Amino acid sequence: MREDGKIDYVELPGADLPATKSFYGQAFGWTFTDYGPTYAAFGDAGLDGGFQADPAEAPAAPLVVIFTTDIEAMLAKVSAAGGAIVKPIFSFPGGRRFHFRDPSGNELAVFTED
Repeated sequence: MREDGKIDYVELPGADLPATKSFYGQAFGWTFTDYGPTYAAFGDAGLDGGFQADPAEAPAAPLVVIFTTDIEAMLAKVSAAGGAIVKPIFSFPGGRRFHFRDPSGNELAVFTED
């Protein structure tokens, strides 16, 4: 069950998506759901996540995604706490999210379901 303010998803770069899926499937038994040619969500990994193969969208490092039930309120809380918004709220298949940097420079995201 998803909980407000808890880590929910991890997004990883996946430049060679077929090879990446093959590796994690063979090595760890992960399963995949493709969302177009450049994105695959993974399951059976202990925590849900996905691989982004589009160079324009791929994170430079693993991207931790935090769940919220009220994305506008959470954006306000993140900003008030000193987070720097690096991608304002945007829609994607399944929901909406925004990205921010914490005071140490780590980029994270917050998402809500549709």
